[in-house]
Amino acid sequence: MIVTPTFKPRSWNLSGLTGISDATLEMHFGLYEGYVKNTNLLREQLAQFVGRGKPTGLDPNFAELERRLAFEWSGMRLHELYFDNLTTKQTEMIEGSGMHSQIERVWGSFAEWRAEFAAMGEMRGVGWVICAQDPWSGTLSNHWIELHQDGNLPGFTPVLVMDVWEHAWIKDYTPKQRSSYVEAFLSNVDWYICEERIRPAAPVGAKIA
Repeated sequence: MIVTPTFKPRSWNLSGLTGISDATLEMHFGLYEGYVKNTNLLREQLAQFVGRGKPTGLDPNFAELERRLAFEWSGMRLHELYFDNLTTKQTEMIEGSGMHSQIERVWGSFAEWRAEFAAMGEMRGVGWVICAQDPWSGTLSNHWIELHQDGNLPGFTPVLVMDVWEHAWIKDYTPKQRSSYVEAFLSNVDWYICEERIRPAAPVGAKIA
């Protein structure tokens, strides 16, 4: 028997963000709840497939459910990471912290890293910009993630997650003002949360669970 625990939508008190309206947040929270609902539904349906006997990848219904699950589940988790790394209380990255040290090691300065991250957020198309950490080397790198599940690197830890799908900003900005949303997002980042996501590099040759 397949065990499929039910995920429950989380909630955040983010009213009053700089440059991201409460109306946008309300819409965004509702969209996130849809990902939670669909993740639960797909897992239930797949459990029923398995419960009826050995599934086959040649069954288009089974294959579509499996492919869709990656989209919905990744969408649910990325939104949780996104809302988690926002705050209404202004914070600053601590100089000499783990994240700050890694940024300086890779980019030379916080300003250089920020310029790349922001520029990626301005790229055309729907997706996410994620600053992620390689668990083996501890190195940070910026990545464009499209359609939630496309572009995620196996084992990498998301440190800073920015949603640049249109639903994240279109109520507040025109398409030509997308860069203004990016700046608003960066002004609301909870750098303390990002720092908590940083992990020590794994020993050379270690297996990553």
